[in-house]
Amino acid sequence: MKALAGVLAAIVIFLVLGAVMLGGMYFSHRNQMVALNEQVKSSWSEVDVNLQRRADLIPNLVETVKGYAAQEQTVFGDIAKARASLLSAPTPQAKIAANNQLDGALGRLLLIVENYPQLKSNENFLRLQDELAGTENRIAVARKRYNDSLQTYNTYIGQFPNSVFARWAGFERNNAYFEASEASREVPKVAFPAAKP
Repeated sequence: MKALAGVLAAIVIFLVLGAVMLGGMYFSHRNQMVALNEQVKSSWSEVDVNLQRRADLIPNLVETVKGYAAQEQTVFGDIAKARASLLSAPTPQAKIAANNQLDGALGRLLLIVENYPQLKSNENFLRLQDELAGTENRIAVARKRYNDSLQTYNTYIGQFPNSVFARWAGFERNNAYFEASEASREVPKVAFPAAKP
């Protein structure tokens, strides 16, 4: 009887120790997932701030171009719609989609500029174009940081045993990667004036 009680006590101790170890592992992995998820949110916030900065610059750029190219109303309307979509998008996925629309509309605006040499030498336009270029660089850096932190998070919660703990804790894979827009994949058409004989 004493031997049976000793075996039962050993089994109980073993089970309690196993439960404590499993609980410790769960909370350790869960805390790491929380930290990685917060890093994704922080990285997205940096992208969002830069997208907002660009959206704030666009009305000034459009107004400057309007003074020279008032007949290009379709492009101006497309930019206004895309900007409004970007500013009102509730999720990273929606902001990424709206940003892609805005990229295409801005590309068309900058093509229009090529038809107006006096606009290209306008001081306000040049200053705004420089600010926009700087903002685009910031967006590219922030986008890379965001995608890297998202990849780290997804890799961590996808690995065993993290995947088990992630399921228990309610963490899911996030596929909201910020990819290049279709407009940016198109090769710009450059036409040089014909050489004079």
